[in-house]
Amino acid sequence: FVMPAWYDIRSADASSWNRTDNAAMQDGAGIRASQQMIDAFIEREIARGIAPQNIFLAGFSQGGAIALQCGLRRPAGLGGILALSTYLPLADSLQGEASEAGSRTPLFMAHGRQDPVVPYALGTHSLKLLQEAGCKVDWYEYDMPHSVCMEEIDDISDWLSQRMTAPA
Repeated sequence: FVMPAWYDIRSADASSWNRTDNAAMQDGAGIRASQQMIDAFIEREIARGIAPQNIFLAGFSQGGAIALQCGLRRPAGLGGILALSTYLPLADSLQGEASEAGSRTPLFMAHGRQDPVVPYALGTHSLKLLQEAGCKVDWYEYDMPHSVCMEEIDDISDWLSQRMTAPA
């Protein structure tokens, strides 16, 4: 079936996902446009008085890809990034674009071992690339397809509880 997204993830070759020629296939312009919208939203929240460490980006599938794209490139760190059943987009540009604060942002990443939509191999390849870029990733995997399970929800809850601060 055709992917209900801006491009077909399943047509990607996980072993060459970080090659520059994959950027066109990934719709780099669309990814960067989404990044600009999310960045503008974050800046509005900061202007309203929300501390960056109290902002968490989370996304599932291609939403997780956008969370990674935005969070790792922010000049000021965030409270955390949660990337579920996803992959690292535009991986070849990460080294040159990731901010020091973005690389230090806490990162929860989870994937189903039977995911037929975003292949498990693409998730683990993304994990490897993130670790090579100096990111500390809390990695979780589950016996599930392209979905969310109760064990994952519990892990997310625990992870967030350890990182969220009460308002002053």
